[in-house]
Amino acid sequence: MTATKNKAWHFDRAGRALYQEETPLPDLAPDEILIENKASGINPVDWKFIEDDPLNWPKGRIPGVDGAGEVVATGAEIDEAMIGQQVTYHQSLQQNGSFAAFTIVKANRVMQLPRNMSFEFAAALPCPMLTAWHAVSKLPPSPGAKVLVAGLGAVNKLTVQFLKRADYEVHALSGSLDEEEASALGITTVHRNKENLSRQYFAVIDAVSADNATELVSLLQANGHIVCIQGRIEKPVDPAFTRTISYHEVALGALHQYGDEEAWTTLMKDGEALLEDIQAGLVTVDDPVLFPFSEMNHALSHSRQTKEKTVLDTAG
Repeated sequence: MTATKNKAWHFDRAGRALYQEETPLPDLAPDEILIENKASGINPVDWKFIEDDPLNWPKGRIPGVDGAGEVVATGAEIDEAMIGQQVTYHQSLQQNGSFAAFTIVKANRVMQLPRNMSFEFAAALPCPMLTAWHAVSKLPPSPGAKVLVAGLGAVNKLTVQFLKRADYEVHALSGSLDEEEASALGITTVHRNKENLSRQYFAVIDAVSADNATELVSLLQANGHIVCIQGRIEKPVDPAFTRTISYHEVALGALHQYGDEEAWTTLMKDGEALLEDIQAGLVTVDDPVLFPFSEMNHALSHSRQTKEKTVLDTAG
């Protein structure tokens, strides 16, 4: 029997703690599926939107962009063979999300889990993994070229590994990354500050801020690429017809509004291949810190304060 009620954590207003409430589940649209969540991933975008409410969420919105679970119902246009599939997903910030027992998502926006990958591990992956993949995909192939990566959180630790697989020489700009981890990731050189860096890079991928990315444009060679993961550079740094820098922005969430079916099919196929590589140990990811579903607000605080990847045991 399909569930009719949904126990979830709901948005109250900007800066306030989430509150738990059980509400009716709406009917599925023809192209949607219902997922019974087993685990819910917490990302910085979640607590930032809860704190600042840039989209003017209504009271009662369920946050959470990442989750993993089992398909338990399908819309009229979707093959019922999907029922029982174990999947992970990235949800739109405009829709009710993963901090719930059940989440409704578009059927073409899920990735099947590799065999033996846990729900808890899978729930930690969609946002950072797909964001890193988008960032690297912005660059034209150029084996051996130098790429500087700034900001070594969960996203850019994956970015580094994807760059190495594409045969780039990767440098990092980080005040906290230790040399042992840098070596394990395949980073050639770790720079602690940008003052002594020279104009030597084919590309810079920045996960700090638009202002930081703007400052790093000076390190690019002619025809270089700047990829901004946090925000975007609004105005080119150089005059026209000089170094002819290419400016790129990464906004995974925007794909929910502007991506067509082909874009989502391609991304989910790529994502499933990446999940298989992670499960096989070809790409390394830190194990997440696990919290019970009842400790939602504590888990959000932990994510914000420690920057560790944090996951809710939604089924517990």
